[in-house]
Amino acid sequence: MANNFWTGVIVGWLVGLILGFLLPVIGPLVGGFVAGWMVRGGVGNGAKAGLLAGILGAIVIAALLLIGGTILLGAFGFIAGLGTSLVIIVAAFVYQGLLSLIGGAIAGAIRR
Repeated sequence: MANNFWTGVIVGWLVGLILGFLLPVIGPLVGGFVAGWMVRGGVGNGAKAGLLAGILGAIVIAALLLIGGTILLGAFGFIAGLGTSLVIIVAAFVYQGLLSLIGGAIAGAIRR
């Protein structure tokens, strides 16, 4: 079950990432749905997988901002990237995490 859980989280994150560029609201929702569908185990397990998929996406976005800012602008870019990353990660946790959680819960409810 643990292997299936993390596989579902990673696949859900990738689906949310790809669709997130095209459809900003639908992407995390579908990514959470895919994670919840692959994990199985009811609403709670599906919601947990969806939430982790959304949070993983937020962490990756923040890390890319931090690395990109440092590479492009040096120390000033690091500080600016760090400040931006903190704001983005809080907003993305709420935005992506909540939408992915809802998608995972829906998938868990459908596939018991």
